[in-house]
Amino acid sequence: MPRDIPVGNGNYSILFDQQYRISDIFYPRVGMENHALGHPFRFGAFAEGMFSWLSDWQKTMSYLEDTLASDVKLHSDDMKLEIRCNDCVDFVSPIFMRKIRVRNLAANPREVRLFFHHDFHIRGTAVGDTAYFDPVKTSGVVHYKTDRYFLANSRTNSGEGIFQYACGVKESAGALGTWKDAEDGYLSGNPIAQGAVDSVISVRLAVDGNKESECNYWIIAGKSYDEVQRRNSFLNARTPEKLFKRTIDFWRLWATRRDHNGFEDLGDQISRLYRRSLLIIKSQTDADGAIIASNDSDILQFNKDTYAYMWPRDGAFVTMAMDEAGYRVFSKHFFDFCLATILPQGWYFHKYQADKSPGSSWHPWVVAGQQQLPIQEDETALVLISLWNHYRLYKDVDMIKDYYGPIIKSAANFINDYRDKTTLLPLESYDLWEERREVLTFTCSAIFAALSAAANFAEAFGEADLAIIYRRGAEEVKQAMIKNLYDAALGRFLRGVTLENGAVVSNDSTIDASIAGVFLFGVLPADDPLVVSSMSQVEEKLWIKTPVGGLARYEQDRYQVTGEYQPNVPGNPWFITTMWLADWYIEKSKTKRDLGRAKELLTWASEHAMPSGVMAEQLNPFNGSALSVSPLTWSHAAFTEAVNRYLGRYPILPP
Repeated sequence: MPRDIPVGNGNYSILFDQQYRISDIFYPRVGMENHALGHPFRFGAFAEGMFSWLSDWQKTMSYLEDTLASDVKLHSDDMKLEIRCNDCVDFVSPIFMRKIRVRNLAANPREVRLFFHHDFHIRGTAVGDTAYFDPVKTSGVVHYKTDRYFLANSRTNSGEGIFQYACGVKESAGALGTWKDAEDGYLSGNPIAQGAVDSVISVRLAVDGNKESECNYWIIAGKSYDEVQRRNSFLNARTPEKLFKRTIDFWRLWATRRDHNGFEDLGDQISRLYRRSLLIIKSQTDADGAIIASNDSDILQFNKDTYAYMWPRDGAFVTMAMDEAGYRVFSKHFFDFCLATILPQGWYFHKYQADKSPGSSWHPWVVAGQQQLPIQEDETALVLISLWNHYRLYKDVDMIKDYYGPIIKSAANFINDYRDKTTLLPLESYDLWEERREVLTFTCSAIFAALSAAANFAEAFGEADLAIIYRRGAEEVKQAMIKNLYDAALGRFLRGVTLENGAVVSNDSTIDASIAGVFLFGVLPADDPLVVSSMSQVEEKLWIKTPVGGLARYEQDRYQVTGEYQPNVPGNPWFITTMWLADWYIEKSKTKRDLGRAKELLTWASEHAMPSGVMAEQLNPFNGSALSVSPLTWSHAAFTEAVNRYLGRYPILPP
C-alpha cells in the first residue's frame, strides 16, 4: 500500500499508509533503521459498546498548508463520531505528536475511548523486543531493544493520562497481537512482554452532545530510557500545544522562503504542489546529507529490498532542484555526503545507506569471465553537474574549494579516462533505469555536462591546462554522440549502442524518455532539429493513450506493470519522464504562448498526485492510482525543477 503523509525532522521520520496507520518509523537516521517495517500501528475508537478501527472510517488525508503536519479528517456514521487529527514531528527533537479533536455527532453526552496500538519491529525485526508499562516516571508504555527506546503516551486537555494499557505477544504461537485486546473497549493491563511484542494504550474523553473534546498522543524516540524520560518531561512542561505550534511556524517559514513571483500564471494548484514538494523532499532527507529515494517499505513485498538508500543520481537531481529553489544549505549536506563516499579512483558505488556505507547492489564485477566496474557512470557525472549548478547560482567559493580536488578533479579524471580510445565514447555502464549495460545517450550526455563543469571549475581555480583537457574531452564525447548515437534514418537518438574492439556492433533503437538528457545536460539546445525530432517521437510513442495520460519510460516497459502488453500503453506513466517532457517544452518555447503544453503537463502532475500532494514513482495507466513506492523523492524533484524552469523562462519571453 503506497505511503502518504510523511512527517519528520531529519533524524526521526514517520510515514502513514493510505488507511492512516503508521507503517514506517525511521530513527536515528532517515532511511536506515526502520522500526515498523510496514507493520501497521492501528488507531481505534469505542463508544456506547461499539468499537471500530479508524482505518475503516471515511477519511480525507492532507497537510496543514505549507507544513509537515498532517490534517486528517475521519468520520463514522455508525459511531456518530468525527475525529480530526494533526500529526507532526517536532522540528528539533525526536518527538512525534498527534493532536486529536473528537466531535460527538449524537445529541447525548458520551464517553469516547481512543486506542493507540504499537507494532514495533525495533531495528527491523521483532526478535528480542520488550514492551512494558512505566508507572514510575512517565506513566507511559516503553518499547526498547539495545539502545533504541520508544515511549508512547497520551494526555487529555483536562489533564488525564493513559486510561488503560496492555503489553503482549504477536507473530508467534498463533497470537495475532495485543490489538485484538482492544476490540471490546477494555485493555487487560498486562504490564510487560518480551520477544515479538506489541502494545496498546487508551485514553478516555467525556464529550457532550454535538460538542468536541481534545487530547494529545505522542511517541518519543531516544537511545536510552533516560533520554525518552527527559523528553517526556520536557514535553509535559512545555505542553504539546506549544511544541506543535513552534513546529508549524517553523515549517511555514521554511516552505515560503522563495519569492514566488511568477506563480500567477501557473495558478494556485501548481504553486501549492511546488511548496508541498519542497517539504516532501525535506521529509525524505537525513540530517547528515543522505537524500533517500523513498522511505516506503511496501516495496519489500515485491523484491525483499527497499528504496531507502541514497542514489547519487537521485540526490544530484534533488539537490539541483533545491538549489534553484533557494535552499543552498540543503545542498551542502549532500555534497559533504558525496565527499565522504567518493572512491579514490573517482567514482561512486550504485547506492548508499544513510550512514555512508555502500547499499545493496545487483551490478556484477564480472560478466562472462571479464572484469568490469559495477557502476552507473551518470551518477558520478551528475555529482559534478550539481556542484557546478550550485556554484553558478551562489558563487560559493569557500564551500566549493573543499570539493575541488577530492570530488571535481578526481571524478573528472576518471570519466575522461573511462572512454573507448577509438570512438571516444564512454565505456559501457549500467543505465539510469538499472536494467541494461551499454553506451547510453543519457550517460554520454551527463558526461559531456560533467566534463564541461570540471573545465569551468579548473578555469576558476587557475588550472588552465586542466581546463583544456576537460573541455576537449567534453567536445569529443559530444561529437562521438552525434556520430554514433544519432540515427538519421530513424530521425532520433538511440537509447544506446554496444561497442566491441573500438567499433559499434549493435544499436539499441528502443524509444526511451531518457534521451531527453541530450537537451537536459546541454549537449544540444532544446530547439535543435536533432532534439526536436527525437523528443517528438518520445512524446508520440510513449504517451499513455488512456484517460490517465502521462509518459512511460520506454517502449514495452514491464516494471510494475500488470496484465498483457497493450500498444496504447507502452508502460506505466512516470512523473519524472512526464516532467522531462514539460522541461523540453519550456526550454524550446519562444513565446509565453508556447508554454501552454508545459503548463498542461505541470497541471497533469498536480492532478495525479495524491490529495495530500504526495507523488509516487508511477501510476496505474487505467485508473491513475499510485504504483511502486510513494513518495518518490525524485518525482517531487522533477516537478520542482520543471516549475523552476518555467519561472525562469516565463518573465523573459514575449507574449
